[in-house]
Amino acid sequence: MKRVTPADAGFDTARLERLTGWMERYVDAGKIPFGHVLLSRGSDVVFDSAVGLSDIASGQPYSSDTLVRLYSMTKPVTAVALMQLVERGEVHLGDPVAQWIPAFADINVCADEPRRLTACQTPMTLHHLLTHTSGLSYGLFGGDAISERYLRDRLDFDPQGGSNEDICQRLAQLPLLFQPGSQWHYGVSIDVIGRVIEVVSGEPLDRYFEEHIFKPLGMRDTRFQVPEDQCHRLAALYSKTSEQGLELVETGQDSIFADEQRPVTCMSGGSGLVGTMSDYWAFAEMLRNGGRGPDGVQILGRKTIELMTRNHLDGDIADHGVSSFAEVSFSGVGFGLGLYSIIDPARTGMVCSAGEYGWGGLASTVFFIDPSEDLSVIFLTQQMPSSGYPLRRELRALVYGALR
Repeated sequence: MKRVTPADAGFDTARLERLTGWMERYVDAGKIPFGHVLLSRGSDVVFDSAVGLSDIASGQPYSSDTLVRLYSMTKPVTAVALMQLVERGEVHLGDPVAQWIPAFADINVCADEPRRLTACQTPMTLHHLLTHTSGLSYGLFGGDAISERYLRDRLDFDPQGGSNEDICQRLAQLPLLFQPGSQWHYGVSIDVIGRVIEVVSGEPLDRYFEEHIFKPLGMRDTRFQVPEDQCHRLAALYSKTSEQGLELVETGQDSIFADEQRPVTCMSGGSGLVGTMSDYWAFAEMLRNGGRGPDGVQILGRKTIELMTRNHLDGDIADHGVSSFAEVSFSGVGFGLGLYSIIDPARTGMVCSAGEYGWGGLASTVFFIDPSEDLSVIFLTQQMPSSGYPLRRELRALVYGALR
């Protein structure tokens, strides 16, 4: 990483330093265990600041070497992997999912009630999966009868939930929430993409990621299973209490991502990766730089990145029935291939730019890239759920408020 001063990169130094105070207020109030912001413009690191503890009980400080659960920030990695196969002509976005996973050939769709089913009129395609318009759901964010089945049958691609193949076979027995392409609904769609990658490439997802993304980008610490001798580096995970405090979910040593006795069986393309700030910065840099990594290695073509980061919906996500997600309004926000895409900043009610793209994770992590400002921002912490505090809105306001 080449570092430059904020002033040389077009930022007000004092205003940018507000980011540190912002994280300190959340940490001191006991709302998040730690915070880490990395901001770069072009290929230059402008701001890199971290505060807090990776494990509160033991007093272990967070450091740049700390491993964190990326959760849904895994999804853009999986989308990139699928688009590599598209570039090679091995798959096409319009391919029916059943072409690669035959169990989805005869899937049904809920009508107006879960007990009423109808035939799937439009074949579910890889494009539907990448844009979350497939009709698949999550048990985690449910509340309806179908989501309850996801939880009961362990269909959220949990680390010990079985292989990707096993879960897809069970998933295909449930009806879709709607006809593919008719709505936007967040779910396990990109986990299914992970299984498609395995089928097409003939490799387990972890091996494909390692050979075609992680190793070329120098992402040495990103993986689905934390080795036993590295468990001490994995941050503890916390959840928000009703009193706006923190409750321990698991320590690094007790994590389901680091249990040698119960190893990870599901390489979840939607939520399974653990990694470091420097690793994810390398991935984000590749996106910002038109598919080229920090050392110049070409992971994807420039036009492929452009396609991924444009809105693929007819209108914004709010037009498709989802007005908000986590703490962020979806008015003015579209969706590309595994990534959101800002259509109209005024409608979002946030300080941002048209064309900005990115995604976040369940433990309140987030990254976004602004092509118009040549800007990349990553924020890491380990507090669930991501809707607990307006961290992502405030992060944008602080970053953009420091631009000169």
